[in-house]
Amino acid sequence: MTNLTPNSSFSLTIRFQVPNRPGMLASVTKAVSSLGGNMGQIDLIEQTRQLSLRDITIDAASTEHAETIVKAVKALPDIKVLNVYDRTFDLHRGGKITVESRIPLRGQADLAMAYTPGVGRICTAIAEDPEKAYTLTIKQNTVAIVTDGSAVLGLGNLGPEAALPVMEGKAMLFKEFGGLDAFPICLATQDTDAIVETVKNIAPVFGGINLEDIAAPRCFEIEARLQRELNIPVFHDDQHGTAIVTLAALINALKLVSKSMAEVKIVINGAGAAGVAIARLLRKAGAEHIAMCDSKGILSLDRPDLTTQKQEFAIEKGGKLADAMKDSDIFLGVSAPGVVTPEMVRSMAKDPIVFAMANPIPEIQPELVMQDVAIMATGRSDYPNQINNVLAFPGVFRGALDCRASTFTINMYLEAAQAIASLIKPSDLNREFIIPSVFDERVATAVSAAVQQAARQDGVARM
Repeated sequence: MTNLTPNSSFSLTIRFQVPNRPGMLASVTKAVSSLGGNMGQIDLIEQTRQLSLRDITIDAASTEHAETIVKAVKALPDIKVLNVYDRTFDLHRGGKITVESRIPLRGQADLAMAYTPGVGRICTAIAEDPEKAYTLTIKQNTVAIVTDGSAVLGLGNLGPEAALPVMEGKAMLFKEFGGLDAFPICLATQDTDAIVETVKNIAPVFGGINLEDIAAPRCFEIEARLQRELNIPVFHDDQHGTAIVTLAALINALKLVSKSMAEVKIVINGAGAAGVAIARLLRKAGAEHIAMCDSKGILSLDRPDLTTQKQEFAIEKGGKLADAMKDSDIFLGVSAPGVVTPEMVRSMAKDPIVFAMANPIPEIQPELVMQDVAIMATGRSDYPNQINNVLAFPGVFRGALDCRASTFTINMYLEAAQAIASLIKPSDLNREFIIPSVFDERVATAVSAAVQQAARQDGVARM
């Protein structure tokens, strides 16, 4: 397997002391570069006639790679390593989010209005007209990020405490890209009924619910029940966020290869929440030929082990992933590292499109097939065409809350995908640029507008 590219998720800073003479720093940089470390900033912390104290920042490809680099630096003669800082761990210390007052309390008058006794008037107004909660509280701009910790990233069932850093990060993205106040709700239960009841009980605080990292098939029932039983929009990002961004990228990829959604043969590997949602949205977008695979192969009609969701996509002919990929136009992976071989890609039809979206290690590493594909996309930020949910969910919720939508509809998802795709001008569209950057400031605004328009067309907007 090709070595992964060093990236900032495995970033460290080494503080070391060296004799103050020519060539000493070079010995450190040579050791780092010879092992494939990607060097960043080098800082001189302190220097005397005899000694120099420096910090060097390095991106590695994995924890093991970082440890190898540190060990090599420690082994250098005359080099004294004083400390090693894991920059990712340091960033998370104390948590990543906080709550701040929107208005200052400068005296007794402010206190009397913000809290007792003046706040009582606000409580009475809301009791008489509950809709005023949208204008007189945080509800209009607040999203609950709800998880049970059963499917954290690609790491599995880690539980609610271990899920909290992800939910904090999600809250940061809501704020940064959508201007929304989101708060992590990590539940100490994985019982479907208990999760549904808990979310219903906390819903009065929030304008929307974002479900996150809940394992399939339980996530499907939880989302469906909450959509029926709540009057605020409920969104499972692992399903619909992934599906929206995948469709947006595919819309532009098909333009480059001059193929239509209706004619292409699509293979989806991974039949969990993301895979099922992608398949459902692609069907609504016009896809007619979809073969879905799980760890046992193609979802076929003769398999007795299929869940209700998998049965939706069962086809006549079974087989393995390699069989499905032969002569296919598109591979969409939301599964596991390394399950696709170069030979499988080469068996695809002319101008194949490969979206290998497993994170952090894709189904096939781009370096292995770059000459064999028309377009390649991954979930990683260190390759072109990153399929990243942050392109969808901030704008989707911004639009839903701004028009006070009661629910989400398929049409809202389709329009969100079209809005994302449309941000790439035809003159800029190329095999390494089929999807906007997550830092493109136009994205959330465009998605929000599209979602609001679709919500009004579907009759679910209350403003």
